[in-house]
Amino acid sequence: MLIRRPKSWEMPERRATPESLFLNRRALIKGAGAIAAASLVAGCDEMVTSARAQAGDDPSSGLYPFARNDRYQLDRSLTDEEVASTYNNFYEFGSHKRIYEAAQALPIRPWDIVIDGEVERVRTISFDDLIAQMPREERLYRHRCVEAWSMAVPWSGFPMRALVEFARPLGSAGYVRMETFHNPEIAPGQRQSWYPWPYVEGLTIAEATHDLAFLVTGVYGKPLKRQFGAPLRLALPWKYGFKSIKSIVRFTFTRERPVSFWTEIQGSEYGFWANVNPEVPHPRWSQATEEVLGTDERVPTLIYNGYGAEVASLYANIVGEELFR
Repeated sequence: MLIRRPKSWEMPERRATPESLFLNRRALIKGAGAIAAASLVAGCDEMVTSARAQAGDDPSSGLYPFARNDRYQLDRSLTDEEVASTYNNFYEFGSHKRIYEAAQALPIRPWDIVIDGEVERVRTISFDDLIAQMPREERLYRHRCVEAWSMAVPWSGFPMRALVEFARPLGSAGYVRMETFHNPEIAPGQRQSWYPWPYVEGLTIAEATHDLAFLVTGVYGKPLKRQFGAPLRLALPWKYGFKSIKSIVRFTFTRERPVSFWTEIQGSEYGFWANVNPEVPHPRWSQATEEVLGTDERVPTLIYNGYGAEVASLYANIVGEELFR
């Protein structure tokens, strides 16, 4: 603002504002301006955080990269990030593999997670509050799709056991049921009424608390991209990929075995257990080998995807069920 100071001959001195009053007025204006500016900055911060989340600049990006846990090693090279990021299953956004562009419509903030069912206390927690409380690390895992392709990925996240401990399930809970988001306005696949939305998956408590069960928040040293299932997904390296549910919004602890999304659609092809086994073919193709994404290789598939020594004991006493579909 331009303040015009009159020349001495334009106004008698007796009519001038006393200096003390003038300075007090300036202080008052300065203080009011500071308050307004602070309010504006706070409002802008909220808008910037929201805009960054929409644009792919995840608010949790400052946490990455996580320290790598060297207990989890690979027998193959990591899949190129560009390849892994552009060849994805995410039926909420379409049934083809190139859904990565459509998946950018997924809003990842705010993102609340409900923990309910057979627990000491039902609660809702924001994703950012949850990740702040979890023991974070990076793990190298093989990933095997039921469609007979595979990749090797550096997932960032925390052991699912930590989530179970946080949830404090009752002794009556034998399973954990997981549910993804449901928003047909932004996810065109969810407008297809022949699918039983939202996507649901389930594990036994023993599986959920196994060392290998991993809740994923990032990949390749950065927050999880939307096409991978941001902001929170599951990684179960010994099972077919459809068990590794994406974009989770609910964990329900229950005494009843959950009916999974693909089991409800076609239970004869996609069962509850879905453990990898090269000797048990899919009804429509062999599982003996797999295409390694980003290479010209087709390699033999390993039972439990190579993690048999760690997980086979989980199923030692289960009889009369098809463990490998």
